[in-house]
Amino acid sequence: MKLSTRVGVPDEERAEPQIVAVDVTLVPATDLSGLADDIDRTIDYYQVAEALKRVAADGERQLIETLAEDFCRAALTFADVESVTIVIRKFILPETDWVSVSVTLPVA
Repeated sequence: MKLSTRVGVPDEERAEPQIVAVDVTLVPATDLSGLADDIDRTIDYYQVAEALKRVAADGERQLIETLAEDFCRAALTFADVESVTIVIRKFILPETDWVSVSVTLPVA
């Protein structure tokens, strides 16, 4: 997903929102065998995405590592999530396509 957020070390970089690309990998806590195409028996990805949008819009951060950890913690609030991996790509350095970080957290 692509989210607008304020992230960066210099104040000038955080002055305006910027777009970051976010990959979310969720590991379900429940067995998916016999799922029977029933949305109520799996993770509601729409609700997870909405939670991440709220995190992105809430305040500012200096580090994409902090943002990734905040995203992980938000995703882990959903009952059916055992662990989450967040990859954030930030398009800031002119000599690169992007810089990225990957953070994985299990349920505590």
